[in-house]
Amino acid sequence: MPALSIPVLTASKINPPIAALLAAEHSKESVNIKWGDATQLQLAANIKLTSGFSIARYLARQSPELRLYGGDPVQQTEVDHWLDYSVMRLPSDEGLIELNYSLAPRTFLVGHNVTLADFAVWGALYLADYKANPGQPHVSRWFSHLSQIPGFQRVSTSIPKRKETTPQRKEEGKYVALPGADMGKVVVRFPPEASGYLHIGHAKAALLNAHYQTAFQGKLIMRFDDTNPAKEKADFEKVILEDLEMLRIKPDQFSHTSDFFEELLGFADKLIREGKAYVDDTDAETMRREREERSESRRRGNSVEENLRGWAEMVAGSEVGLRCCLRARIDMASDNGCLRDPTIYRCKSEPHLVTGDRYRVYPTYDFACPIVDSVEGVTHALRTTEYRDRDDQYYWFLRELGLRSPHVWEYARLNLQYTLLSKRKLTWFVEEGFVEGWDDPRFPTVRGMLRKGLTVDALKDFIVAQGGSKSVVTMEWDKIWSINKKRIDPVAARYTAVAKLHAVTMRVVGAVTESKEVSKHPKNPEVGNKTVWFAPDIFIDSVDAELLAEGAVVTLINWGNVIVTEVLRDDTKRVTEVKAKLNLENTDYKKTLKLTWLADTHLAETVPTVCNEFNHLISKAVLGKDDNFKDFINKETRKEELMLGDPCLSGLVKGDVIQLQRKGFYICDSPYQPVNKYTSRPSPCQLIYIPDGSQKDVGSKSIKGEHRSGRGEVERSEEGTKKADPLAAGHRLAGLDANIRQQGDLIRELKQSSANKEAVTAEVATLLALKTEYKELSGRQWTPSVPGVSVTEDLGSKASKVINKEEKLKKKDKKAEKKKQVIISGDKMETIEKLKRDISEQGEKVRELKSSAASKDVLDIEIKKLLDLKLEYKNLTGEEISAGRQAKKSDKVNKEAAAEGGKVVEGETKKQTRLGLEATKEGNFSEWYTQVIIKAEMIEYYDVSGCYILRNWSYAVWEKIVRWFDDAIKGLGVENVYFPMFVSKNALEKEKTHIADFAPEVAWVTRSGQSELDQPIAVRPTSETVMYPAYAKWIQSHRDLPLRLNQWNNVVRWEFKHPQPFLRTREFLWQEGHTAFATREEAVDEVHTILELYARIYEELMAIPVVRGRKTEKEKFAGADFTTTIEAYIPGSGRAIQGATSHHLGQNFSKMFDIMYEDPKNPSEHLHVFQNSWGLTTRTIGVMAMVHGDNQGLVMPPRLATLQVVVIPCGITAGMKPEVKESILDTCVRYEGLLKKSGLRVKGDFRENYSPGWKFNHWELKGVPLRVEIGPKDIAMNKVVAVRRDNGERVDIAVDDLVNDVTQLLDVIQKWLYDRAKQQLDEHLGVTDSWDEFCSMLDQRMIIQAPFCHVEECEDRIKADSARLEVEEGAPSMGAKSLCVPFKQPVTQEEIQSKGIKCVHKSCSRTAVNYTLFGRSY
Repeated sequence: MPALSIPVLTASKINPPIAALLAAEHSKESVNIKWGDATQLQLAANIKLTSGFSIARYLARQSPELRLYGGDPVQQTEVDHWLDYSVMRLPSDEGLIELNYSLAPRTFLVGHNVTLADFAVWGALYLADYKANPGQPHVSRWFSHLSQIPGFQRVSTSIPKRKETTPQRKEEGKYVALPGADMGKVVVRFPPEASGYLHIGHAKAALLNAHYQTAFQGKLIMRFDDTNPAKEKADFEKVILEDLEMLRIKPDQFSHTSDFFEELLGFADKLIREGKAYVDDTDAETMRREREERSESRRRGNSVEENLRGWAEMVAGSEVGLRCCLRARIDMASDNGCLRDPTIYRCKSEPHLVTGDRYRVYPTYDFACPIVDSVEGVTHALRTTEYRDRDDQYYWFLRELGLRSPHVWEYARLNLQYTLLSKRKLTWFVEEGFVEGWDDPRFPTVRGMLRKGLTVDALKDFIVAQGGSKSVVTMEWDKIWSINKKRIDPVAARYTAVAKLHAVTMRVVGAVTESKEVSKHPKNPEVGNKTVWFAPDIFIDSVDAELLAEGAVVTLINWGNVIVTEVLRDDTKRVTEVKAKLNLENTDYKKTLKLTWLADTHLAETVPTVCNEFNHLISKAVLGKDDNFKDFINKETRKEELMLGDPCLSGLVKGDVIQLQRKGFYICDSPYQPVNKYTSRPSPCQLIYIPDGSQKDVGSKSIKGEHRSGRGEVERSEEGTKKADPLAAGHRLAGLDANIRQQGDLIRELKQSSANKEAVTAEVATLLALKTEYKELSGRQWTPSVPGVSVTEDLGSKASKVINKEEKLKKKDKKAEKKKQVIISGDKMETIEKLKRDISEQGEKVRELKSSAASKDVLDIEIKKLLDLKLEYKNLTGEEISAGRQAKKSDKVNKEAAAEGGKVVEGETKKQTRLGLEATKEGNFSEWYTQVIIKAEMIEYYDVSGCYILRNWSYAVWEKIVRWFDDAIKGLGVENVYFPMFVSKNALEKEKTHIADFAPEVAWVTRSGQSELDQPIAVRPTSETVMYPAYAKWIQSHRDLPLRLNQWNNVVRWEFKHPQPFLRTREFLWQEGHTAFATREEAVDEVHTILELYARIYEELMAIPVVRGRKTEKEKFAGADFTTTIEAYIPGSGRAIQGATSHHLGQNFSKMFDIMYEDPKNPSEHLHVFQNSWGLTTRTIGVMAMVHGDNQGLVMPPRLATLQVVVIPCGITAGMKPEVKESILDTCVRYEGLLKKSGLRVKGDFRENYSPGWKFNHWELKGVPLRVEIGPKDIAMNKVVAVRRDNGERVDIAVDDLVNDVTQLLDVIQKWLYDRAKQQLDEHLGVTDSWDEFCSMLDQRMIIQAPFCHVEECEDRIKADSARLEVEEGAPSMGAKSLCVPFKQPVTQEEIQSKGIKCVHKSCSRTAVNYTLFGRSY
């Protein structure tokens, strides 16, 4: 056939053949290109190529001098490898990691010029919208380099824009978009083996596949993997289908792998005939050893004829065939063990569940799975990351057999603490009788969890929350049970039950037997009503009865108040009976003890009920690789308790979820049955306790000897409180200490050998479990500073001390608790209150007599009366009383303590207000910081997590910063504006690279009232995408420049786990400046000007020194050309904190948003503007508190202090003459006015209900810089006493110099605070070029200037290798991150180059670029 004059390449618009297009672009062959539905190259009238790679190879061969297909056979083989790699391995994370490694020493993938390998790999990444990744510097470099080549640019611009095929979905978790997924065309499959019940791991797989089935309106295939006839059972197939129905999963198609046995035999035969498979009769042990040694089998070289004969023996199931297997001939030298000639067929004599005796050979799962996936039309095969090594094998089979390749998409398997998910191990528990069956509540099977009370909706919510994440972690069960609680709490009916063995009768005088209807759920009337019976005799829990005292007023839930008249006890002091009388007219329930109860009446008999509680089958949180699970079996995993149940429990049916009030949630496992005529006994209602995710449900080792009390807590019975053997405990401590140290050494070895993350994570979990066990036994945290414990007799005594100390503390706590719970009758309380008043009046009388110099005889008589009153008070209450003034002010103290965040100790007359700090800055910095900002009244907690109320004391600080900075930037020509806080989805996603850093933090508004919005609206995380479209409208000419705007506003960044007030909150206040200039020089100049203003805020207003510098490329703002920053140092934590940033955005955003102006020199041309953005947040307030605060509270620098001076009158007594008191107060008011008139922020504290000492502490806690004390002697000497908050120094100031001296003293305080902070920074700012010294300085809470090569991979290594796994409690353990490149360098560039100073990391041999500041950071 005659060839066409010019070949025509039709390129698919849906799947562009980029490699072929690039080959056509670079080849000297003339090719006409057009776009169509399918790719093909028409060479002649009836000759065409339809594969993109075939076309590329053809075009490359037309111009051999260009070496596009390599210059020799070796290079051609390499090119072929990369062509396959681009399809099979990209754009997966693992594929990119390997590609990055390969490109490290290379400019091109093969040889020294561009080849088809580069075309194919670049094309795969281009179609996947690849973005530069700091973790893949070599890939990023290579991709960027090729993208700048004109031929690549022409091809990329010629490709038609693809329509978005990913459907719009709700933000339900971290689900990844499936590659190449088209709406309505996605086919996924769920292929379980019918050898057991579905467990939670299977449920995750099934629900993930069902998610994509629904999201893409695709098809889900339910395929039973029945390749192993020995494991397949019909019963298991049935229950798996039932489990899927329980999970509300509806497959579109059902199949078995055995449906394709004939096709699989044909494919095996094909591999044999092509020399790609061989029959091997090597025994299993030898075969395993050969694989490990990478040595070939003696049968690997058999001829095709020999292999066909052996295959025939296997198919026939002969004696010879039973000794053989069929192996794929792949690569015995491969680093991937799955490619070392895997077995693909075995000969078995067992009959198959579906095919019976028809076959004697059965395929392995690894062989059958990819083939059946391809044949059934699966587009996306979802597999857990544990199959990662088998992916190459998966694609090898498909490639060699010429089959279509589905996309393999990975997700992490689900691992849970104290849980086994191996079917083999779960089967062992069933067969050994440790559990009742596969639906046992202790089992992680779907049926077991549902039987334990887990709802299907909660299970789906849990799986949805995990999404398609690839992070392999071991989770606790509390997450799933807390989700479940949210589902059941609104609908669970409330009932009552009393422990039968711990029931106490209360006889209620005045009660009659009757009933009434009440709601089953106090907040949800739709749950229905129940009947509550009342009677003269009722049952209550013994733990409640122990709390009662004569005269106490208690509330019986659903009835009303009663007064306890008598509490009867036996010889052991246990309560046997309680007598009470109705007091229903008293409806004050606020301060009463609430009791659950049941009526004892024949009209409504209690229902015999058994409450069952189950624990984990395994006693170790995470089993190590070498652990035998049988060594960690929890023998006590079930506890039953007989209860007297609410009569309404007789109506429960199996599966009903209820709440037993003050005990927890339960599910009915077996309903109550009346008396059986054969046994003459009723069948009790069997309830199973449903965990709620609280701490008491997590990780408990044993439930032997426990019962759940009426308070909702776990109490130990006598059997459970036997004293531990001290020496045995000591031996156990020694063993744990040794195990912890050994485990720590193992983890360090793993990290040094660069072991995979999963292995390290598993070993760290084991270490944490050991430390938890150590703490439970010893009562203290394990720390590496404690020397190893030796097992001696002294050890026993030490352990004995620990145990005895714990027992004493427990007894002390019980006494204190009992003391707090003393309930006093109304009549007795009136007598006590009268005594308090009498004592107060008598005390005042004694003080007046003393101040008036009364005679000793008269004074003695009145003092004796006072002492008699106090003795009477002590005899009545059992407690001492403080001075009369204290008794008189008891009610006020209660109110004041509550107002000041204080705590009133119940059961004692003396009131202790916890006004001051309880944590120290040195002992527990995090707790100290929390207490400072709360007790200094800077913030108030809010009911939305991560959001806080800024109280006036802190907001006033922010206002001063706002005024100072606002005036400063207006002086530069910046103007204020305000843009809306809502952002449309299209606007937010316009600049995807920039917004990627904020994507997890974006909060979305999806509903208005009850109506769903057509499109979700974001709450701004930052304002670039809000403001810049308007800038594009406003800037048209060079006359519109510069445009310098700023807005004071709030932003919302939602997603994080550990909020800290001021430092890391979901909503915060800030200013954000956004400016545009005609030239880069103008913009860069502003960046540094603004940064200097920020530095002045810290240094001049906040008295905090900062380091000015530039962020590294890794740490700079997304989308910026460069970022400048100021970094402050927090001495209390040894960490740095970013103070503020000023970014030069270059033209990145102006090009994205088309912000251009007309070139004044050439009006027909338009130029893009240069932009900056800069911001400062309310984080400044937190930094100020952390740097200057001390163990007395906040210390505020005078220039920012809400109040600079507080005036406090002193020396005023109750016996003081009114005119003297008035004189002191008038003087204080006059001096306050003088200071205010001078412009100082001053407040006089003239409250009469607080003592001067209390006021001193109060204002010290709030950080007021200066306290002025004025008393009678001061007035007489015409002076005042000024007390500095920063160092406590007292200074006498003459009244004539009051204003001048106070003003100067405030300046001295401001400077003193700055100098102290500067000294702390200087002492902790180190310089080194030694890695060992770097790590040592870091552990000494320093920030370090060190030489750095500025390779991002090295930056990651510095952070990872400087982290500390084991540190003392409270010490920072994270690695050092780059903070900035200081503008002021310790070593010049010339010195670095001349001395050849290397990067600080021990494994880096590159010459440093400069010295970079590193440290632990917030």
